[in-house]
Amino acid sequence: MASNIKIPINPGRTGWKEILPTRTVNQNLLDNINADYLIIGGGFAGLSAARRLNQIDASAKIVLVEACEIGEGPAGRNSGFMIDLPHNLASDDYLGSLEKDREQTLINRSAIEFAKRASEEYEMPAEAIQLVGKTNAAASKKGMKFNTDYAKHLDKTSEAYKMLDAQEMKSLTGTDYYINGLWTPGTAMLQPALYIQSLADGISKKSNVVIYENSPVIALEDEGRHDGLKIWKAKTNYGSISSPKIILAVNGIVERFGYFKNSLMTIFTYSSLTRELTLDESNSLGGSPEWGLTSADAMGSSVRRISGIGGDRILVRNRWSYNPSMEAKDSFMSAAANSHNESFKARFPILKKMSMEYSWGGRLCLSLNNVFAQGEVDEGVYSACCQNGLGTAKGTAIGIITAEKISDEKNSLIPNFKDEESPKKLMPKPLMWVGVSSYVLWKEFMAGKEK
Repeated sequence: MASNIKIPINPGRTGWKEILPTRTVNQNLLDNINADYLIIGGGFAGLSAARRLNQIDASAKIVLVEACEIGEGPAGRNSGFMIDLPHNLASDDYLGSLEKDREQTLINRSAIEFAKRASEEYEMPAEAIQLVGKTNAAASKKGMKFNTDYAKHLDKTSEAYKMLDAQEMKSLTGTDYYINGLWTPGTAMLQPALYIQSLADGISKKSNVVIYENSPVIALEDEGRHDGLKIWKAKTNYGSISSPKIILAVNGIVERFGYFKNSLMTIFTYSSLTRELTLDESNSLGGSPEWGLTSADAMGSSVRRISGIGGDRILVRNRWSYNPSMEAKDSFMSAAANSHNESFKARFPILKKMSMEYSWGGRLCLSLNNVFAQGEVDEGVYSACCQNGLGTAKGTAIGIITAEKISDEKNSLIPNFKDEESPKKLMPKPLMWVGVSSYVLWKEFMAGKEK
C-alpha cells in the first residue's frame, strides 16, 4: 500500500501545449466510484492502454485519472519523434545487437500503426501525427562517422535510408551548419501535446472510458477481497476509485507507489520553442517548412521546424540532468535555456533577432539495463513504466501490452514482445549522483559541435 504519494512539478511552460487553441478539460474526480479497470496516468502508455482495453471489452467500465491536464505532463514535453528504429539513449551511437534491434523495430512499428489508426478513428488534425521520417544530422566529422557506422548497421538489417550531403541538408533546413545527414522513412513526427490531447478526447467521446484530469492519486490502498478478487482503492484529493484491476502508467513515479524501488533513474531533458517566424524571416531562412533532426551524437541537439496550428517555429532540445527528486531546479532550467539560445544562434545566424518564447523540461525514466518496468507487481496491479527515454513509441507499446495482459487477451497487437528481465538495482544515491551527473557532463562536452 502506498500513501502520501507526491506528484512532481513539471518545470517551465511546454510550448507544444501553449501554442494550441484552448481545450475543454475533463472534470476533476469529485466522487467515490467503482471501475472494472483503473488506469493511473494519462500519457502515451496510459491512454494507449485505455484504448486497447476498450477494444478488447467495450462493455467494461474503464476509468483513467491524470494528475494534471492532459498534455501538460511528460507526454506533452518531448520533442515529438515517434521513432521506429532502435534508439538506445544509453549507448554511444544508439545501436544495440542486430537481433534485439529487429525485435524492437517490430514493436515500435506496431505502436506507430496503433497511433496512426487512432488518429484516423478520432479524426485528429494532420499535424498531430505525420509519417514523414526523420534525419540524423551531423555537423562534424565525428558526427559523419556516427552516421556512416549507423548506415552500415542499417544495411545489415536491410532497412531503408538515404544519405544527405551538405547541400541537401541546407536545402532541407536553410542552414549550412550541417555537413551530412541520414534520413530514414519510418519515424512518425508528432505535435506531442496535440496528439495526446486528441487521443484523450477521442477516447472519451468514442468509447466507454471516463477520464478525469487534475486528479492526482495520493494513496493506493488494499480494500480487502470481494467475490474472490482483491479490491484496490485509489484516493485523490476529492474522491476515490475502487477497482480489482489497476494499471500504473506513471513512469518513474511507480517507485512512489512502492514498486521497483531504487531501480529507476529520472533524467530531465530540456527544450525551447521560438516565437513565430515572420514571413520575412521564413523567406530569409528558406528550406522546407517542416522537418525533424536528431543528432548523430546521442548527446547532441534535436532540432525541429514546425509550420501548423501554432505558426512557423523552430524547436531546440538539448541538455540533460539527473534528478533523483524527480524535480528540476530553476538553475537547471535557466542553464538549459541559455544552451538552447547558443545552439540556435550557431545554427541560424541569419535569424539573429529570433527569441525563444517557451522553455521547459520533461522527465524521462531509464533503467540500467534498458528494460521496461512492467508486468504484474501486486495482485491485480500491473506496471507499464520506464520507456528509457522513448515514451512515444515504447510507451504506446507497453500500454497496449499491459492492457492485453491485465485482460488476458491472447490476440496481441504486439505479437513479438517478450517479457524482459527486471530493472537492475541502482548503486547508492550518492554514487549514482556523482556517476551519472559526471557522465552526462562529459558526454555533453564531447558532443562538441553536435550540441
